[in-house]
Amino acid sequence: MSLKGKVAVVTGAAAGISKAFGHILFRNGAKVVLLDVTHADAGRTLMEALNKEDGQERALFLSCDVQSEEQLKAAFKTTANTFGGIDILCNNAGILNEDDWQLMVAINLVAVIKGTYAALEHMSKLNGGRGGVVVTTASMAGIKPLLSCPVYSATKSAVIGFSRAMASTSSVVGFGIRFNALCPALVQTELLASLSAKLGQFTILEEATRQLMDKHGVLSASEVAECLLELVTDESKNGEALMVSPKGKMYAAFPSIQMDLK
Repeated sequence: MSLKGKVAVVTGAAAGISKAFGHILFRNGAKVVLLDVTHADAGRTLMEALNKEDGQERALFLSCDVQSEEQLKAAFKTTANTFGGIDILCNNAGILNEDDWQLMVAINLVAVIKGTYAALEHMSKLNGGRGGVVVTTASMAGIKPLLSCPVYSATKSAVIGFSRAMASTSSVVGFGIRFNALCPALVQTELLASLSAKLGQFTILEEATRQLMDKHGVLSASEVAECLLELVTDESKNGEALMVSPKGKMYAAFPSIQMDLK
């Protein structure tokens, strides 16, 4: 799948992994719509920097709170009206906050579902869309739970299951959309830098978590973005969970969930 002329939406797009996603999609020819609400100024700055790279208006920033179904629908509608459709959705907005775990569930899981369903209205071939691909940023913690982050691990496990189920559903009903999950290990972002303030009652396990970092290493956002590109461009990838660590990458092995309709 060539990205030239494709339209990609990235949530939580102003910093960290999402910023790297925006860069790699744009530099491979896509029109990129950046959604963020917490770092709006940074999002506009990124949009301007991308557009300046080749002198074309291929990047757009929209202020959007992913917790709001109304704002998500409005953002996707604006995207489709501006660029003629949507081909790629990167569900990347997420937080780590074991103290405010209900907010974490709302952003890491519920907002992913809201965003995916809102995108389907424009992407699904059943609705006249062009099809495409949805990649949700999960985590290695969704496959190998992180002892100091039980709710975070649960949300990431849930979005892996959601992605795999949607992939199977799409194949059966004909959405024309591939669904994949990207599962990086620890990544050098603001989320990791402020780890001690995010563990809540599990702060007592901070040292054990940092020992894991020392043992296994930390990824850069650009390394994760390269794996996003693989999941987006390789049309054979559907229902996959790609695990990425400083030691390499591999696809998680799961039992088939395809329904036997015979």
